[in-house]
Amino acid sequence: MPRLTRGIFLAAALLCAAAAEAQTQGQSFPPQQIAAGADIFARNCSPCHGPRMQDPESAFDLRKFPPGEHERFVRSVTNGKNQMPPWGDLLKPDEIEALWAYVTMGEKK
Repeated sequence: MPRLTRGIFLAAALLCAAAAEAQTQGQSFPPQQIAAGADIFARNCSPCHGPRMQDPESAFDLRKFPPGEHERFVRSVTNGKNQMPPWGDLLKPDEIEALWAYVTMGEKK
């Protein structure tokens, strides 16, 4: 099998594995919701968590947030945690869900 074909096959297998993992966690998000979450993240979260969840200065690395802990995520965003301020008065529930979709499925996959 040529090297390029093997690389394409490996990439496809990794994408399928990531999708299967999300499915087993019971999580599937429409692309529009992930994109909306990316926009919200860029405006509100990236100053501390880094652009596209890369190179956070001092905040939690959201690429490592456990995908099975939705309630913890919502609670942390809504009420704040440690040095993170509460966002519950500024973000609507559907915006927090869009953030969850982005953090769960966005840049790290």
